[in-house]
Amino acid sequence: MSSASTRAAGAAKGGRDWYEEWFGEDYLAVYPHRDSREAESVVEFLHGILGQSKIERVLDLACGAGRHSRALGRYWWTTGFDLSETLLAVARRETPGGSYVRGDMRLLPFRHGAFSLVVNLFTSFGYFREDDDHRRVLAEVASVLPPGGHFVLDYLNAEETVANLKPNDERRVNDLVIEQQRSITPDGKFVEKKITLRGRNKSFVERVRLFSRSQLESLLTDAGFAVESVYGDYAGSDWSAASQRTMLVSAKR
Repeated sequence: MSSASTRAAGAAKGGRDWYEEWFGEDYLAVYPHRDSREAESVVEFLHGILGQSKIERVLDLACGAGRHSRALGRYWWTTGFDLSETLLAVARRETPGGSYVRGDMRLLPFRHGAFSLVVNLFTSFGYFREDDDHRRVLAEVASVLPPGGHFVLDYLNAEETVANLKPNDERRVNDLVIEQQRSITPDGKFVEKKITLRGRNKSFVERVRLFSRSQLESLLTDAGFAVESVYGDYAGSDWSAASQRTMLVSAKR
């Protein structure tokens, strides 16, 4: 990890947090084939609404194994950025010669105005315990965009998530049996999913902040963005309380 990433990681209180532990080999075993067709559809949609803008360089923030980066790269020069060494290794293997950088999203190692577009897709935000860390991420995003540069934040819909929470389920992936238990934290701020890998004697917790649409808009506005549109799915439907997603398209003021 770079010195910049080390400083940012040190901002997390209480040592290693769930996102530092989870996105490794076990994550790949649980989610062996994240849907590349879905990634293609998201990027097609983004190209449809942003294709008329002058976009030269794109940052795929929290790119994981690079499925969105690969799709974005068909239209624009793209850099993927993620904390997980394991997922970045997959991304580099799938896209030899692709541009991938490791680090912490709270301290981006790029020059000011380096990108025309930043995307953060498939709920890869809201992982931190403290909202000051989420604000720090958005400030960093603003710093790597010029005025007029676009930021797309694709997030869960907190209202729909709470209303339709499935407390538990079980599924099989190859020879692995996966138990999942979901709950809302007592303070109502986070949705948590406990993942148990039966037979491996392992369990992990995913925890994501339940930001409402209005809270996300306020965070973006405070970071210097103007929200231009909000969509409820990857087909471009209008957002509602029942929408699957909260996708905010904003521009730096």
